[in-house]
Amino acid sequence: MDWSSSLQGLAGGILIGLSATWLMATLGRIAGISGIIGTLITARPQGDSAWRLTFLLGLISGPIVLILLGGGLGNVAGSPGEVVGQPAGGVLLMLVAGLLVGVGTSLGSGCTSGHGVCGLARLSPRSLAATLTFLVAAIITVYVVRHLTGGGA
Repeated sequence: MDWSSSLQGLAGGILIGLSATWLMATLGRIAGISGIIGTLITARPQGDSAWRLTFLLGLISGPIVLILLGGGLGNVAGSPGEVVGQPAGGVLLMLVAGLLVGVGTSLGSGCTSGHGVCGLARLSPRSLAATLTFLVAAIITVYVVRHLTGGGA
């Protein structure tokens, strides 16, 4: 077991929880990425944009700072020289998948961060149902890809 990766994951989880709590405590807002981005793009809230932009800049700048400090992003690619690697199903499939995720977050009134992290912490029944749906769909997807189609690792 790679303890370094586990500790990094633990530290990241703690920071996500603290940031979600801080956002709720200071602004009364939920740290759901789809809601933050969606409202920023579609509704263009007046007087509400600064914290949304700051939040998004924090999401982007965190990994950049980690790379600059020599932490890297971890190797999630198939070969040691790559960081991310090529999309398994091609770029078109990734674009379609991204579009479907966007539609799903709109239909589900939020994303995994909003429901799973913030909604469960607030004991929201809707978030519990959404999170269980995410998990069951993920389990079924992994099973189908790995065992029925022969793909995956």
